[in-house]
Amino acid sequence: MKTLKPFLAALGLLAIIFTGCEKANVDVDTSPGDGTAMGEVSGVWERGSTQVIKGDVVIPAGKSLIIEEGVTILMDTLAKPEFIVKGNLYSLGTEQNPVRFTVNELYKTEAKRFGKLWGGILASPTCAELVLDHTIVEYAGSTTSDASTSVKQGLYKAKAGENLPALWFSNVNGKLVVVNSIFRNLQEDCTYIEGGKIIFANNVFYTTGVTGGEAMNFKSGCLADLAYNLIYATNTNAFKLSNSGDRNPQAYIIAYNNTMVNTGWRRPTAKGGSVWVEASVRAEVYNNLFANTRFGIKRDTKGPEDSRSVFSNNYFYGYDQATVNQFQPASDIIAGTDNVRGTTAGENDPKFVNYPLNTPTINAIFNTAWDFHLLPGSPALTKGKTNFTRHHAAGLTLNGIVYKSPEPSAYVGAYGLK
Repeated sequence: MKTLKPFLAALGLLAIIFTGCEKANVDVDTSPGDGTAMGEVSGVWERGSTQVIKGDVVIPAGKSLIIEEGVTILMDTLAKPEFIVKGNLYSLGTEQNPVRFTVNELYKTEAKRFGKLWGGILASPTCAELVLDHTIVEYAGSTTSDASTSVKQGLYKAKAGENLPALWFSNVNGKLVVVNSIFRNLQEDCTYIEGGKIIFANNVFYTTGVTGGEAMNFKSGCLADLAYNLIYATNTNAFKLSNSGDRNPQAYIIAYNNTMVNTGWRRPTAKGGSVWVEASVRAEVYNNLFANTRFGIKRDTKGPEDSRSVFSNNYFYGYDQATVNQFQPASDIIAGTDNVRGTTAGENDPKFVNYPLNTPTINAIFNTAWDFHLLPGSPALTKGKTNFTRHHAAGLTLNGIVYKSPEPSAYVGAYGLK
């Protein structure tokens, strides 16, 4: 009996370990709470835990990782991990307890304002469902090398020297929902989407792009609704809408009730701006508020948008005359219909609750105390339209939860009266 007791104790310990493995599968540290991870991951990262990512992680095809509210995912800044999703990812934070894809606080310096400290969330064509809800993604966008897992596995652009987006999605038959989330402190594109049924709603994008990069970059294969997003001072466009890539279906993007401020001014070429359309994309752009952005809605004159595209009920404001001049209709600046577009500096002040309209257009530092709601009496409160059809009004179901594209509003921009 004396020799049997240690044996039984060891069996009991093994049972506990294997029970933990069923909760969350990782190559390193299989505890259900705080842990470190690299290699294959799946299961659940429990609410409030901290997961230290020491190297590239992969959610295998056919498996899922659920990240509960309040989880902090700390990326090793020496390893610069890539977070590769071949299965499904559900990042489910709350307003009070968001999920954070981030780095240790000591690395968040002025010198690292534009990130580059880890790779990004890279979803391969086998990823069927991906949700980021109340999730913060920051300090990503490192540059690939020949040794990068994404390069070796043929993901994203599959070559060395590419600045990774914070989020890449590439399944034309997949579903992608990004809501109530924040993308900030990123080297280049916040998102680069190559297909799928898509909702982006109620998100905030700021302090992104060193020499290029969009907040939301869409290619062929995308059926997307983009609504109630705030985009501040992206290096290039808030939205790049393109049908490039020869995937089916044709890219068809509906962007409505978004607020764009100071976008495009840090891009030295004429391509930078606010909304860029090209390569036969079918676009519908309604109820958007452009404040001190570079250009209006701009087309590639050598490869313009689908002729069925619609641009109406958008609102333009420029603090100085140089800004106002750049959003006047021309061969490359789309006129649209029922838009509010003055011709003199300061005309059509949207009356934000708290934002200095004389903020320099090249400013990339976001003040979280700013408030882009509209004051009573704002002319922007009544210039929107609501009688258009959204792709996903009935909703997309991911992991048993239905996500619907929000209804449009009679005001323009992402925020009405406070």
